[in-house]
Amino acid sequence: MAGAPVITVRNLTTRFGATVVHDGLDLDVLRGEVLGVVGGSGTGKSVLLRSIVGLKRPSGGQITVLGTDVLNADPAALHAVQNRWGVMFQDGALFSSLSVRENVEAPMRERLGIDAATRTALADLRIALVGLSPAAGDLFPAELSGGMRKRAGLARALALDPEILFLDEPTAGLDPIGASEFDRLLVALQQALGLTVFLVTHDLDTLHATCDRVAVLAGGKVLAVGTMADMLLVEDPWVHSYFHGPRAHAAQPGAGGH
Repeated sequence: MAGAPVITVRNLTTRFGATVVHDGLDLDVLRGEVLGVVGGSGTGKSVLLRSIVGLKRPSGGQITVLGTDVLNADPAALHAVQNRWGVMFQDGALFSSLSVRENVEAPMRERLGIDAATRTALADLRIALVGLSPAAGDLFPAELSGGMRKRAGLARALALDPEILFLDEPTAGLDPIGASEFDRLLVALQQALGLTVFLVTHDLDTLHATCDRVAVLAGGKVLAVGTMADMLLVEDPWVHSYFHGPRAHAAQPGAGGH
């Protein structure tokens, strides 16, 4: 059951030159929920994620994560809250010159004062947690399948035992079976670990399989937010075509091969 907001975004404004991506955007992410963020191309889904985790400085507004004003926090407070979230980017963003185990250890090496043996043991635990074999820890990203790369990226995002998980298009590029397996893994981990998940996706199957609520970005704002059932009642043309189109019907539980 979702609780109080752990992320609040208020009056967010983001510009790239003359282009306004966010124009007074407001959003709450509730503790323990999986929130899916969708929208048409150029609506700023990934930019919103990057703004929340501090990789993109917005032009204005306020972002609070776990009680910390992340845009104005001092370095120590920002460091402390950053240790409480994990991020998985679209392609896994693994370091190509490091093994899977070394990739998972990287955030620990940077942020935790623990010895090498403990770090390795924790990394192996994360690798097992995402369903990879122990032998996968010795492999390099180039030796992994697409699905294994995604799982390795997820293991690294979980390295610091975070409370919040940010995922940017986690199933992009996967075949339907691989994407479905990843969705089931995400749900199992979210429930087992009590995670709050901020999920940018365009995948309707993923929305149906994983999300408690969905936020639709359009016109620089959050156009609508609610359950998948709520989305079917939104009369905006883009929302209607997205949630009522042929792909939407195929994605609904019990439809087709699902």
